[in-house]
Amino acid sequence: MGYNMKYLDQPSNFDKYPTTPVHGCASEVYSGVKSIGNELKERIRHGAKTIVIETYVGVDECLLNELAEEIQPDQIIRSIDIFVDAQQMEKMLKRYVTEDRVYGIAYNGHWSDFVEQDRLEKAKAKLEGFNGVTLIFGVGASYISQKDILVYADMTIWEIQMRYRNDKISNFNVLNHQEDGIRKFKRGYFIDWRLSNRLKAQLMKTMDYYIDSVNKENPVMITRNAFEHGLETLLKQPFRTIPFFDEGLWGGQWMKEVCDVEDKSRINYAWSYNLLFQENEVNISFDDTRVNIPGYTLCLRYPKQLIGEKGFSRFGAEYPIRYDFLDTMEGGNLSLQVHPDTQYFQTNFGFHFTQDESYYFMDADERDACMYIGLKTGATKEDVARDLKRAAKGEISFPAEQYVNKVPVKKHDHYHIPAGTIHCAGRNTMVLEISSAPCIFTFKLWDWGRVGLDGIPRPTHIDRGLEVIQWDKQTDWIKETCMFDPIVTESGEGYTEERTGLHEYEFIETRRLWTKVKVLRKTGNETHALHLVSGREALIESPSESFKPFVIHYAESVCIPATISQYTIRPYGESENEEIGLVTSFVRF
Repeated sequence: MGYNMKYLDQPSNFDKYPTTPVHGCASEVYSGVKSIGNELKERIRHGAKTIVIETYVGVDECLLNELAEEIQPDQIIRSIDIFVDAQQMEKMLKRYVTEDRVYGIAYNGHWSDFVEQDRLEKAKAKLEGFNGVTLIFGVGASYISQKDILVYADMTIWEIQMRYRNDKISNFNVLNHQEDGIRKFKRGYFIDWRLSNRLKAQLMKTMDYYIDSVNKENPVMITRNAFEHGLETLLKQPFRTIPFFDEGLWGGQWMKEVCDVEDKSRINYAWSYNLLFQENEVNISFDDTRVNIPGYTLCLRYPKQLIGEKGFSRFGAEYPIRYDFLDTMEGGNLSLQVHPDTQYFQTNFGFHFTQDESYYFMDADERDACMYIGLKTGATKEDVARDLKRAAKGEISFPAEQYVNKVPVKKHDHYHIPAGTIHCAGRNTMVLEISSAPCIFTFKLWDWGRVGLDGIPRPTHIDRGLEVIQWDKQTDWIKETCMFDPIVTESGEGYTEERTGLHEYEFIETRRLWTKVKVLRKTGNETHALHLVSGREALIESPSESFKPFVIHYAESVCIPATISQYTIRPYGESENEEIGLVTSFVRF
């Protein structure tokens, strides 16, 4: 393969499909419908009469029907029949779905809220005195029975989004397959995924088998023992989540080269989630068989081991840090935006911590790279509101530079964006976004007159944005608070550690390590998130040899789970005699 490189001086070594090998349990792995069916039929031969397959929303019903064909039960009960009809469910959820295209309200109930008792009792009655084999499957199947065999079929959030988009699937119990993807995502985010996560959390400790259903043609089932052993193995060492990439209106070309994304026919790649457990997946492998497990499944099953005791006490089963990429190299400006403060977040959306952010510039074309951040001195709510609303009607182009500070940026700058700060990255920048885990609460104020890739104007939320902008925080405050120089926290022969943020209003602490030597880092048994920002590769090792050495490549993100109390980091391989740069993030207590 030939390389015409702009952003690297040698071919990418970015690993797009990281996996953690699991030793043992290979005999408890069943790959493909036939193999899964044979294992379940073997259980039937040993006396099992009822097979229950509880599913996450989005699991393909054709796959379930194929399993039914393989098992050949004497009767099938589909769990959808115990729920209220679609119209009734729509009425019950109206307040939470809302009319807004992007934002709903988090539903804090359970799938059982939508089960009609008479229908449930009729389904249960089909099991009474029945001597044949029964297969029960679908969302809520476990409400009907949890014996004799309970299987959980899981699904990753990114795959669900792709099915919304490409396969035109509907949300649960609603015929909205023709609805636009943004509205489907909203319903999933605020309702469907939350309810399935709650039920999944209850069943993981009692299920007999776990199915990775992402690959419809080749699903993989593992025993609960293999599932537990796999996650425990993962949590004893550094590991990565599987990043995903998507194009966007303002997207650039940096990730195509640096992250070696195969589909280079795509117009661009605008963003990538690299470490967001709510949406990314982890991968474990038993010999040659890989199993995809949603990051949120890991959070729910082992939150204290992943997040740490202090983190869990503050956030519950929510990994609070996310790393993602925003690529505008050879692209355009992001939309001018603002994020809500915690009070607005809790009152309007039902979540308990807000979307504070920071931009770390992995790369920048310093001829014109910039970002917009914070209000200029003298900007008033009345003037900004007037011109935003006129721009939304197409009467003017919003004069962003009149109201917002436009500052030049260079590689390795790190700017901090507390909630309520108006901001966006300009073109020809490559941003590593280090922020809290909520990921959709961006009130777009001005999108430079563009429409989306789907031809539909991108949604703006001017009224919401005007409510949460910190109008008293202007140029001087921005310079002092969001753009301060790094502060040296530790140094020694061959290394320097700097504090680069974040602002005291934000709960994430970031440190940048420049080193040519091996350096010891202690976690206090709280999770660390790492990102290699300079150097081709580095080696993470255990001083006590409690885990195998782990290689991190340029631009990769790594989780150091709370089970690891200390680790060392040093230049490695082709970078062995060079200085590397590593950003570490953790929760500030």
